[in-house]
Amino acid sequence: MKDKTRNHRFRDSHQDMIAAGATPQTPQTRAPAYRLAFNDPEFLTRDELRPMRLQLELMKPQVVMDERGVQSTIVIFGSARIREAVNGVTPKTAPPAAMAVYYDQARRFAALMTERSLKTYGREFVVMTGGGPGIMEAGNRGADDAGGQSIGLNIVLPHEQAPNPYVTPDLCFNFHYFAMRKMHFLMRSRAVAVFPGGFGTLDETFEALTLVQTGRMRPMPFLLFGKDYWQRLIDWDLMVENGFIAQEDLALFSFVETAEEAVEIIDGWVDQC
Repeated sequence: MKDKTRNHRFRDSHQDMIAAGATPQTPQTRAPAYRLAFNDPEFLTRDELRPMRLQLELMKPQVVMDERGVQSTIVIFGSARIREAVNGVTPKTAPPAAMAVYYDQARRFAALMTERSLKTYGREFVVMTGGGPGIMEAGNRGADDAGGQSIGLNIVLPHEQAPNPYVTPDLCFNFHYFAMRKMHFLMRSRAVAVFPGGFGTLDETFEALTLVQTGRMRPMPFLLFGKDYWQRLIDWDLMVENGFIAQEDLALFSFVETAEEAVEIIDGWVDQC
């Protein structure tokens, strides 16, 4: 990350960290109280510092993406468990082999959007995923297939937390707070593509739809891959019949089956701001 303080007249914090490390070891300098506050993990992880940690997780990805010139993103959500089929076979621990088609479509969709991104020198239509395996891997892999960069917003979890190898290293972030991660998913989003998934995918999907429904975020192409899956999973008409959502809320999203259908909707979108 570029350090803009290098041109300032005063010494910067990095220089002082080095100098502090060379301080003679005495009972005073070894005490936790003597550590520079910004270089003291025990202090920074105290409960009282939670507001600052939230701010740091907001700022770090923002600063890095600004420096990389990222202006808009194409967000891809979906299950971490869906795997690529090799010779028509998926791992035994993966969902049914029929689900592997969504890995292929996510990879294809990401490649098509990255081709558009390259025409903007990597500033617009940058693919963004959760950075993990499954559909996330497919999205970052598709961007890599097209020769472009992509973003991964990973999060520390007991499992599935390692980033996939296709995320652009300089755009691979790690989060502690789900709230900050989800905020970054949507801050620059130009479209959201959602593939079949479980609790995490549903959480991300409905938070985004709620923001649009309530007018807290501008409408954008919201693409649900796999109409049969989504209609079996969620009884949208039942919500309308009971007055929990309005009929017009069903227009907030579109069902698609292929990457090409999704791209066509994005290309034909007229911003409603």
